[in-house]
Amino acid sequence: MDFLRPASWEEALAAKAEHPTAVPIAGGTDIMVEINFDHRRPEYLLDLNRIELLREWEVGEENVRLGASVPYTQIMENLRAELPGLALASHTVASPQIRNRGGVGGNLGTASPAGDAHPALLAAGAEVEVESVRGSRFIPIDAFYTGVKRNALEPDELIKTVHVKKADGPQQYSKVGTRNAMVIAVCAFGFALHPETRTVRTGIGSAAPTPIRAKEAEAFLNAALEEGGFWDSGKIITPSIAKQFAELCSGAANPIDDVRGTAKYRRHAVGIMARRQLGWTWEQYRGNGRTLEGAA
Repeated sequence: MDFLRPASWEEALAAKAEHPTAVPIAGGTDIMVEINFDHRRPEYLLDLNRIELLREWEVGEENVRLGASVPYTQIMENLRAELPGLALASHTVASPQIRNRGGVGGNLGTASPAGDAHPALLAAGAEVEVESVRGSRFIPIDAFYTGVKRNALEPDELIKTVHVKKADGPQQYSKVGTRNAMVIAVCAFGFALHPETRTVRTGIGSAAPTPIRAKEAEAFLNAALEEGGFWDSGKIITPSIAKQFAELCSGAANPIDDVRGTAKYRRHAVGIMARRQLGWTWEQYRGNGRTLEGAA
C-alpha cells in the first residue's frame, strides 16, 4: 500500500487523476478501522491533511461553505446558529478525539447509511461540491447517495466543500444507539422547518440501504400546515397530523435486521423521533424569535 501526500489541492487532484483507485484519508476515522481489521486494503492512500483549503469554512449572507475536512468540533463550536441540525448531529459523533479529527467529507465519501451527518444534511438541503482536474460540479445531497456505501463521485473526483443554506427556522436531530457514546447508529432522524419556503425536510439514517428523505411524509405535512393556516397562526399542530406524519416517516424506512437492532424496531424508532422532532421544532417556531439553536 503506497501513501500519497500532496501539499496542495492541485497536487491532490493530480494524484487522484493519476491514481483513481486511491482512497482519500483526512480524519481517517472510517478507513483506518477497515484497514486495521483487514476489511480493506487499498493500493494507494491519498493523505489530504496538508490541504488547508479543506479545513476552512465561510459564513455568507445565505449559505455556509464548509470545507470537507472541517472537524465536527468546529461545527459544534462555531456553526450552531447557522447549521443547528448538523451541530446537533456532530455532538453524537463517537468521542471527543474523533470529533476533533473527523469531518463531513469523510461521512460523505464513505456514504455509509449509518453516517451521523447524513440526516442533517438531507434535512437542510445541502449541495456537495466535488472537483477533479477536469473541473468542478455541484451534486445535490438527494442525488449524492447511489447505493450501499456508494456515492455519485467519479473515480478521479474529490469532495471539496459542502454548501448548506443557513437555517431560516428550527432544526433537530436524534440518534438511537445501543449506548450513549462511541456507537454506530441503530437509526437516526433529522428534521428542519423552512419557514421562508413554508416547507419541511427530513433525513433518515441507518434505516435503509442509503440515507433517505421521507418525501411522502414531507408532502403530507407541507399540505397540512398550509391548508390549516399553521404557518401564519402558529397554532399547535393537532395530534392527528403529528401521528400521520410519524407513520409516514416510519413507512419510508426500509431497514434490515442486524446485530444492532431489528427492522421492526428501527421503523418504530424513526416514527417516534419524527413525531418528537416535529413537536420540538414547532414549539421553537411558535415561540417568536425563531430560535435556531436547537435543543441539545
